[in-house]
Amino acid sequence: MPILIETAYLPPVSYMSEMLLSGDIIFEVYETYHKQSYRNHCIIYGPNGRQKLTIPVIKVNGNHTLTKDIRISDHQSWQKIHWRSISTAYNNSPFFLYYQDELIPFFEKRFEFLTDFNLGLVHALLGLMHCHCATRLTEQYEKTAPGITDLRDGIIANDPHFMKSFPPYVQVFEPRHGFIQGLSIIDALFNLGPETAEYLKAQ
Repeated sequence: MPILIETAYLPPVSYMSEMLLSGDIIFEVYETYHKQSYRNHCIIYGPNGRQKLTIPVIKVNGNHTLTKDIRISDHQSWQKIHWRSISTAYNNSPFFLYYQDELIPFFEKRFEFLTDFNLGLVHALLGLMHCHCATRLTEQYEKTAPGITDLRDGIIANDPHFMKSFPPYVQVFEPRHGFIQGLSIIDALFNLGPETAEYLKAQ
């Protein structure tokens, strides 16, 4: 069954698991943008534990701005900061060097719209996992979605689809802080490599 889901920056493992299990994804881009959500932030495992990375955005129409119209602010060197943080967190992981060349361009090229950046990055991640999902964008906002699994804001709302407990795997800083759930897909990718897709589909 198709799933309807918001776009997200380097999405959590649970988000990507739902994508792979469905294989038919509709991205919501006509919603009113929600601040402080996974649309513009992700969580990685840094030296001090959970580390939040946030993309600065511009709401061109204030609180009434649609997600598709959200622009990325270039007032900060956020791309350099984020890639430096990602490198620090995962440079010693088994597969960071193997995958980094495919991801670096997203932290060097300027993107005007948040949606373009998020979707480009998600498709790159799917490619690295050798997964093929049918994806499309909404053409208008619909409050309900008959015949579709509606997962919009499911992560924030603690939707059961996202509340699965994923089996532990070896993480870089696990000896310091233990296994941490709910991290960005890149944590699994850099640590599990080619096994990532099967790990997600098995849940």
